[in-house]
Amino acid sequence: MMHNKTQVILVGGFLGAGKTTLVAKATERLVRQGKRVGLITNDQAANLVDTAILKEASSAVQEVAGGCFCCRFDDLMGAMDRLVEAGMPDVLFGEPVGSCTDLSATVLQPLKKFHQDRFQAAPFSVLVDVKQVRTLQRLRNSLKHAQSPRFPENVMYIYQKQLEEADLIVLNKADLLPSDELAEVQAVLQGEFTQAPVFTISALRDAGVDAWLDYVLAGDGAGRTITEVDYDQYADGEAALGWLNASMRLESEAAPDWKAFCLSLMSALRREFRESSAQIAHLKLHLTSGGGTLVANLTNNDDEPLLRETPGEPAGNARLLLNVRARIEPDALRGLVERCAQAAAGSAARCVIEELQSFAPARPQPTHRFQTVV
Repeated sequence: MMHNKTQVILVGGFLGAGKTTLVAKATERLVRQGKRVGLITNDQAANLVDTAILKEASSAVQEVAGGCFCCRFDDLMGAMDRLVEAGMPDVLFGEPVGSCTDLSATVLQPLKKFHQDRFQAAPFSVLVDVKQVRTLQRLRNSLKHAQSPRFPENVMYIYQKQLEEADLIVLNKADLLPSDELAEVQAVLQGEFTQAPVFTISALRDAGVDAWLDYVLAGDGAGRTITEVDYDQYADGEAALGWLNASMRLESEAAPDWKAFCLSLMSALRREFRESSAQIAHLKLHLTSGGGTLVANLTNNDDEPLLRETPGEPAGNARLLLNVRARIEPDALRGLVERCAQAAAGSAARCVIEELQSFAPARPQPTHRFQTVV
């Protein structure tokens, strides 16, 4: 690592690939080594669960909301400058929106061109879910255990473009496949996307994280590939997904079982999505109460939600952040979430929705777009 520059590590990948988990695990490692780490989250709107989660790993967190890094490049640089001014971090992690692509041309090249005096960009990692990647049309004919896609081709176009521009493909959740199937997916990925080495990790299980982190910290070949992107198809793919961010206040005279509430809410949402023939891309919540936290997430309609708890004192009040990305119309998504939140609270608590935004992302309009690699 260059001592006079801050290392910038962008971790991209589709919704639900495990980006936040990987960034949190890597941050914990670097902090234990005495490194100063800054984190920048990104979303189409405020009230982002990822920001709340990463604040548990580091106090130096900035959020770029209202559009992806490529469309909010000046805001991204402002966030990086604030983190530098606050404590000159050794490493900055940036986690772009999961439906964002073309980051090499719109973020990494301008970062190298205009800000190389202060920042050193690391190889661009693109995370993929070992199961989700098997639905990609480009891979399905080569895989014995291919899966049918859950999303239309314009959404999967974004997924493919993310892989095409990667400096490093990180096959996450490796523990979910038998070793022979995992090896097959890795080999097919490497054969199709020859510009990038393929790492296998399980961020949640702490497997392979050290090797990935060593690789990106030692490397300096950021943004080696610029891929052609059809922005009409890209915009259609993003607009095919409903997007919801909500902040809620929960009040009770007693001290409800907030873990049971979270599981009830996640189950109700999953059931409604199934009954509506809608498809979850990523659903996650963050609840705080009595000094404790509950984090839950779900990346498809079929799995059970994963829940992590940091216990606190029993308390009657709680605050909830809920983020949903799904193939469903925004108005239908809003109604579905409002119904499920009130039903999960039931008679045990009063649920007050303080802020709720439900929408389809606007057409991406990047601040910069380079045609050649810097």
